[in-house]
Amino acid sequence: MSEKELLIIVGTETGNAEALADDAKIFANKVDLDAKVMDMDDVSVEDISNSKFLLICCSTWGEGEQPSNAEDLYEDTCDSEDGCMEGVSFAVLALGDTSYEFFCESGKQWDTVMEEKGGTRIQTRIDCDVDYEDDDECEEWIKKTIDIFNSL
Repeated sequence: MSEKELLIIVGTETGNAEALADDAKIFANKVDLDAKVMDMDDVSVEDISNSKFLLICCSTWGEGEQPSNAEDLYEDTCDSEDGCMEGVSFAVLALGDTSYEFFCESGKQWDTVMEEKGGTRIQTRIDCDVDYEDDDECEEWIKKTIDIFNSL
């Protein structure tokens, strides 16, 4: 893995998180980070623990559940050894719907487990509502986060 490689993993049911991950990849490539977007179904705990830079883009499904493509990886991460994420600099972009009680719960869970397993949070998690496309805050967060990764 190159020093400037950014792994962007996506947990989604509807594709919104994937669209944001693709945006992040575009910004990363503009600053010469080698960004790769992968579906959480195609990633292992070992893959993320071996990443220097990790961006998690995850939506919340139903009443606070992980999207179906994220369930196994999330459970495996929860069950992994303490300290296995040491050396991983991470940030979490969470998607949800404010009309639900457990708004952005999946992203919050990822943020917590990555820190519990020894990862280093490089940026405060952002919780985006379904109308994130009408809000510049999400795009600004992505750009700032990519700049932080690039400066490490």
